[in-house]
Amino acid sequence: MFPFQFKNTSLKEQALTLASAHKTAPYERLEFLGDRVLALTISDMLFRTYPKEKEGDLANRFTALVREETLAKIALVWGIDTLLITHEKDLRHNASVLADVCEALLGAYYLEEGYAAVFEIVKTYWTPLMVAEKKPPKDAKTRVQEYVQKKTMHLPIYSVVSQTGPSHHPHFVVKIEAPGLGEALGEGSSKREAEQNAAHTLLEGLAQ
Repeated sequence: MFPFQFKNTSLKEQALTLASAHKTAPYERLEFLGDRVLALTISDMLFRTYPKEKEGDLANRFTALVREETLAKIALVWGIDTLLITHEKDLRHNASVLADVCEALLGAYYLEEGYAAVFEIVKTYWTPLMVAEKKPPKDAKTRVQEYVQKKTMHLPIYSVVSQTGPSHHPHFVVKIEAPGLGEALGEGSSKREAEQNAAHTLLEGLAQ
């Protein structure tokens, strides 16, 4: 269910409009803002909910809650795939696009209603995910490294395959090569995010 009640419909449309003819997508500036608003909100929630956990454990929880896969799932709960303004049908099922627009909507709503309103929405949809993990989750890179070190004396190798997009909204593709596990690609708006996604993809392949 779409949780936002926009008074400014043009702001809502900007958050939902994708690029056409290789132009900059209207939502990108709002996504930049929404990314930071979501980060603050999730950090605030974790800090209050787990007062005895160390910074590293909070960081692992944070990573799991703001990763592309999580945002894309929430975007589908909100019905964003049916609301996107685009002529390219495939983009309605693109996890990266759904995650970005999820953040763009948070950024737009922050501009219209302020932090308290965004906090209530994030609290509603992210709290069940946050409390579902009784113990701090290990991020994908840590899990891959631990697995490889048990099997060999080597460490996983990460390499940047490509970096595209403007400086304020880059897009990275990273390859992970892990002895004994194989290799996989990951994408993200930062090198760190792409590395995590590559490790996550590699682990998903092992589980199949």
